[in-house]
Amino acid sequence: MKQAVVEAHAKINLTLDVTGKRPNGYHDVCMVMQSIGIHDLVTVRTGTGTGQIELAISNSILPSDPSNLAWRAAELFLEEQQLACDGIAIEIEKHNPIAAGLAGGSTDAAAVLVLLNQLYDTRLSVEQLMEMGVKLGADVPFCIAGGTMLAQGIGEQLTSLPDAPQSYVVLCKPPFAVSTPAIYKAIDSAEIPARPDTEAMLEALRRNDLKAVAEQLCNVMQPVTAQMHPEVEEICDIMRDNGALGAIMSGSGPSVFGLFDDQAAAEACKAVLAEQYEETFLTNFSPAGQIKR
Repeated sequence: MKQAVVEAHAKINLTLDVTGKRPNGYHDVCMVMQSIGIHDLVTVRTGTGTGQIELAISNSILPSDPSNLAWRAAELFLEEQQLACDGIAIEIEKHNPIAAGLAGGSTDAAAVLVLLNQLYDTRLSVEQLMEMGVKLGADVPFCIAGGTMLAQGIGEQLTSLPDAPQSYVVLCKPPFAVSTPAIYKAIDSAEIPARPDTEAMLEALRRNDLKAVAEQLCNVMQPVTAQMHPEVEEICDIMRDNGALGAIMSGSGPSVFGLFDDQAAAEACKAVLAEQYEETFLTNFSPAGQIKR
């Protein structure tokens, strides 16, 4: 039996623009994605002798059956590499908030692909793993590569960017879930009041200028989600009132994050939000995903 472990980092969107819709229903996007320090711990064992895939998840009510993306990742890996299952046991110690706009399921699936590649010594490149990952979901390739990336297409066309300037990140996930398909459906007919200036964000990253990065935070989904759940905007306001350089929603929501250049202010803001929201965290940017290039 062989075993390997990896940290499966959550992601946030520094920018998110929806630029079109394809005939197959998928949406084209342009977004700057960033790994953060919050992570699940994923352990995979191979050669357990059961001849089956097994999945155990702690700290979570998520299903541990073939509907889980991590399980599906193991099935896909075996199928693509034409390997017989000698018994695979996956354990996920869950810390990433779920249904939160943070790619929590995608990052666990990415971790499984990376670990199986290591344990079976299949020597797939990062690019090959990413090509496999997109079959599971548009966020999986980013979660394999991680760091700071420009994502285009449906999210699978990735361009490496300079590491974001280090920041104290306060993350708050209010106690409700948001349906990503419902938000995408609503955005098709919604008026978009402001779109990200992607080039300005890229320039801010090139200059390693945190204040400029914070000024360019923009997510076109936020007004749509906030219309359904006003708490999203309320949390952003609390963050700004407590010293955040900028604050926006991540993905389709409902998680909101604020960027701080002062640790004391970030800790004070976390304390204020934690009085009302249990899932409130203080973290930072993470420069790597599952694989260090």
